[in-house]
Amino acid sequence: MTKTLKLILIAITFLIFFGCSSGDCTKMITIPAQTIQTPSGSSYMPAYEREVACDFEIEPIEENTKELENFSYEILNFVYTPDTGKNTSRIQMEIKLNNLNDFNVTGVPLITINVDGTESIGNFAPKATSSCYGIDAKSSCIFTFDQETSLDLGLIKSVKIVSVKYIVPKK
Repeated sequence: MTKTLKLILIAITFLIFFGCSSGDCTKMITIPAQTIQTPSGSSYMPAYEREVACDFEIEPIEENTKELENFSYEILNFVYTPDTGKNTSRIQMEIKLNNLNDFNVTGVPLITINVDGTESIGNFAPKATSSCYGIDAKSSCIFTFDQETSLDLGLIKSVKIVSVKYIVPKK
């Protein structure tokens, strides 16, 4: 289960059990929209509002990861086919990930994509042909992904890569 999903579930559970204090003061908070990537695909949770006590605060959970510094990328190939003719769409991408540091890194590329005007961040590595879970010092790795997805949930007109980050464990 991803950390984002855990945070959402903790927040929802807290809201259900401790929604309002005995006082009369309440406020509305907005739980932001989330796209959650799982090994079996992704799911989207739209933003929604909740009434909570005025003193309610969500404490951020410190992540055990950080964005790799001295990192760059180059999109070598990106093709989105909205309809393959087999009731599927297809995303093909090759991205050169560059570790400009003097040390080897182990991590995962996170790719921000724009899908029909909505941005989401995804971990495509579990289904990639070449995942680039590690990149040697002053070296590169070619991240390769080629996946077809059923059109049963609807037709997506356009997919574009917005940015790529490489996430590594904090030390």
